[in-house]
Amino acid sequence: MPCQYPSLSIIIPTLNEKERIARLLKSIKKQEFRDYEIIVADNNSSDCTRKIAIDYGCRITSGGLPAKGKNSGAKAAKGKSLLFLDADAVLPEKFLEESIKEFNKRKLNVASFRIIPIEGKALYRFASDAFYNFPILVLEKILPHGAIAILIEKKLFEELGGFDEKIKLAEDHDLIRKAAKVAMYGIIRSSAPFVSMRRFRKDGWIRVYLKYLFCEAHMVFLGPVKTDIFKYKFGPYPKKTKINK
Repeated sequence: MPCQYPSLSIIIPTLNEKERIARLLKSIKKQEFRDYEIIVADNNSSDCTRKIAIDYGCRITSGGLPAKGKNSGAKAAKGKSLLFLDADAVLPEKFLEESIKEFNKRKLNVASFRIIPIEGKALYRFASDAFYNFPILVLEKILPHGAIAILIEKKLFEELGGFDEKIKLAEDHDLIRKAAKVAMYGIIRSSAPFVSMRRFRKDGWIRVYLKYLFCEAHMVFLGPVKTDIFKYKFGPYPKKTKINK
């Protein structure tokens, strides 16, 4: 009998995410849609991230900075479509079912999502809508965006060469924009992932917003960010953790 491969490969890059990875994996396991595999691309976590992932039945691949980890996971993926998720995301009920249904109905090849702050505070929701959700919807057909969660056909992903591992920040937006030039792109309306506002709380809303605003300007006028001018750090790692670039 021929091998039965899953229709969807969920790929999660990680680095010391023991505080959040179980929450995400639990939300995936609760989905009604079951035709998937989960691949965790781990970047030498010094905590129990890998053990938690294994306990949830995930496949483990070597990771790196986000682009490298996502590419590593994609190479191991067996699904027809790929869903890249940040480790601090959480999926609402029927997220996979509703997203894939809309993806197929609209005949999309690549898609991104709005985001909902997991903390639930009105201020966080307002800020997310004002500074991310509303702008990406307005710019959907003009300047595509994609972060936190990206759904893409594996064939298209491979044709694009995957994520550019030379990019230091916003490699996800870069992939989306390259994909939108040659395929059907859209923002999924039927569902949205919950996301942590931890980076905003730690670094400050104004600082993080300005960083991404300047990053956006850099991408539009100068091209992808391939230097460390924005000093982006991946994951809550201790100083002694070995980081694969």
